[in-house]
Amino acid sequence: MLNHIVLMGRLTRDPELRYTASNVPVASFTVAVDRDYGRGENGEKQTDFINVSAWRQTGEFVSKYFTKGSMIAVSGRLQIRDYTDRDGNRRTAAEVVADNVYFGDSRRRDDGDQPARSSYSPSGRSGSQDSVRRADPAPGAFEDLSDDDGELPF
Repeated sequence: MLNHIVLMGRLTRDPELRYTASNVPVASFTVAVDRDYGRGENGEKQTDFINVSAWRQTGEFVSKYFTKGSMIAVSGRLQIRDYTDRDGNRRTAAEVVADNVYFGDSRRRDDGDQPARSSYSPSGRSGSQDSVRRADPAPGAFEDLSDDDGELPF
């Protein structure tokens, strides 16, 4: 069975970073995602507001680098939970539990000239608190082809 979801949208508010009783960080935020299809009654795009939670280093990363209005891409799983509200009514809540988060903006807000190509993924890292990976290639990683005749192959 597969439970995987990928979202891209803008944060509706600054992420809220909290800590559990055992001092585990968790960031909560809401992502506004436009629907690809259909328009509303007045012709405007329809938008879904999706609650997301990010745990441990992923949550700390989100709370440190994202603010209200930031474009974010989230990869994770959908989680449905039942609860009882203050009035004693049974309710159901759906939220995405983030496994990976990525910058969705073409440029960072704090540094107008630097492209935002960083992401955070807890998998593959062992205990590193500063786990931001850069997608920039190493200097000299690309070189020109010497036998290029200048024509396109199609």
